[in-house]
Amino acid sequence: MEIVVLGSTGSIGKQTLDVCRAHNIKIKALSAHSNIDLLEKQVREFLPEYVAVSDETYYSELKNRLSDMKIKVLTGSDGLCELAVLHCDKVVNAVVGMSGLLPTLAAISVGNNIALANKETLVAGGELVMTAAKEKGVEITPIDSEHSAIYQCLLGAGKNRFSKIILTASGGPFYGKSRKELENITKEQALDHPNWKMGVKVTIDSATMMNKGLEFIEAVRLFNALPSQIEIIVHRQSVFHSAVEFEDGAVIAQLASADMRIPIQFALTYPERLSCLAKKLSLTDVGALTFEKPDEDVFDCLSAAKKAVEMGGNAPCIINCANEAAVSLFFEDKIGFLQIGELVNSALRDVKYIKEPLLSDIINTRYAAEEYVLSNF
Repeated sequence: MEIVVLGSTGSIGKQTLDVCRAHNIKIKALSAHSNIDLLEKQVREFLPEYVAVSDETYYSELKNRLSDMKIKVLTGSDGLCELAVLHCDKVVNAVVGMSGLLPTLAAISVGNNIALANKETLVAGGELVMTAAKEKGVEITPIDSEHSAIYQCLLGAGKNRFSKIILTASGGPFYGKSRKELENITKEQALDHPNWKMGVKVTIDSATMMNKGLEFIEAVRLFNALPSQIEIIVHRQSVFHSAVEFEDGAVIAQLASADMRIPIQFALTYPERLSCLAKKLSLTDVGALTFEKPDEDVFDCLSAAKKAVEMGGNAPCIINCANEAAVSLFFEDKIGFLQIGELVNSALRDVKYIKEPLLSDIINTRYAAEEYVLSNF
């Protein structure tokens, strides 16, 4: 097997390379946004034929550092897209944010199968992506633990359709708190997730529960579900990763320890289930599993995502891109924690709605939503 890893220096990218080390999976190409120190180390270990740094200001330095190696160095969004169309068994898209959309479409255009960790691809451009994948016969295997769980639960279902998807959420570090208690939350507190070790953006998204809102939209796209068929439940232990209910009332769930290497490895090696670096799950050690309803009044990013997927069109793109901009402002200490949700909801109300967007409309919506947030915080 030979794969391309986009976003190899991020949390998912690094864990993907853990899996590749364990099972001698060959790497054809690697990419990073700006962390060329780690990227250089990865290149020297895995010896890919291609490498890209999406932040063009680091291109010359990376090229100089790798001048002793036989490797093609690329940069920018075009560089990522060039990696995505390389002949390979699978493209792992672990890029953060909207930057992952164009490489996903590029991979699909040449028929490359995709292991997808970049949920924004399906949130912002979901209908375009899924239509293109169907036309090209491309398989999109989800890496998110919840969507991987749903995918696994549906294996072997044949023509039997689910009646409901049960999508779990950890609730993040602030579940159970009131809006009053969240007024003075710091980024350090928001980054202190109780169960998962993730990148900065997805960890803050988990704290606001926007991550679950994006995953709600992603589930609609991936599994051709109606929004009314998806139930979000808060499961604090992060053991029960998601489930499906069938017409007869049977519920099939996937359980495992909270380690992303399990769904990453599944996406790369299925139908084989190989030994994994992750700790095996002991239910007796866990002791108890609990399930609760999320509070959408406190976590209003979640309610914005649900409204956006009902609206359709470019509405999911609006909330996704407004959130990206707002999270950046929060991380820079320019806005408070609760302002993230407030800006996302106001952007959904005020940014131009397009019922049947083209790719150009999605790209323009990105800039419009970002500009709206930067002009209204």
